[in-house]
Parts: sequence; structure tokens; C-alpha cells
Amino acid sequence: MKIIKLKGSDNIEKIVAIFDQYMMFYKLPSSTEKYKKFLSDRLENQDAIIFLAVDEHEKPIGFVLNYPSYSTLSLGKILVLNDLFVLLEERKKGIAQALINAVFEFAKQEDIIRIDLCTEKSNENAQKLYEKLGFKKAFQYDYYSYDLKK
Repeated sequence: MKIIKLKGSDNIEKIVAIFDQYMMFYKLPSSTEKYKKFLSDRLENQDAIIFLAVDEHEKPIGFVLNYPSYSTLSLGKILVLNDLFVLLEERKKGIAQALINAVFEFAKQEDIIRIDLCTEKSNENAQKLYEKLGFKKAFQYDYYSYDLKK
């Protein structure tokens, strides 16, 4: 397995293939063309940092998608780890941890002061991994969302 940091539209077909599976995992429709445009735009505009895990045959087996941001109170750059996915048949092999470690290394190189993420309350496996890697629950804040599409 190796981890690739995507640049521009390099490897866009590979990320779209696994991103489509990720969206279907969350009960959203398959829509490779729509996802390709979304991901291409994010990469071309440098809105996102994506790391892709591939196996020895260059087949995509996992990815992590991050969005750079800033913290006013901390006066520094932060990274939002927004999406992490590993194919079901590839889980429990250290791929998610390798992807997160790639994010840690990138963050250190870019002087990012914090990495934030959220996960479903029922996703205990992910929570165990995040806590094992040193993430802490932020009890001092409640997370809110307002859906503008309703």
C-alpha cells in the first residue's frame, strides 16, 4: 500500500471511483460525473487536500479529504478532516491510520495548529481509532448545523 497526495486533476479517475462508493455507503446515489466535477473543482481551486491509499496494483482502497481553514481564537491555520473512507474488504489493515498519519505529516509541514473532525455518534470503530491516535472529544463546544437545502 502507498499513500498519494493528489494534485490538480492527477489521479482524478481513481479518487472518483472510490468516492462514489463512499457516497453510496452513506446512502447517496451513484453519480460519478457529478462527483468528478466536485472533486476536480476542489483540487483545481486548492480548496481541499486529498490523500489516496492504493494497493500494489494501484487500485484505490481508501482516501481522506481535508479542508483547510483558520481559527480566530487560536490565530492559526487548522485542517478539517472531513471524509475518511476505506473499502469494507480492506478495513482492519491499518489503512485509515496510514491516511491519518499522512494528514499529520502534511499538517506539520504546513504549520497547521489543529486538526478537527466529527463522526457519527454510532461509529464506535472510528472513534476508537481517532482516540488511539490522540484526538480528544471537544466537550467545551456543541456542533450545530443549519441545512439551507430544506
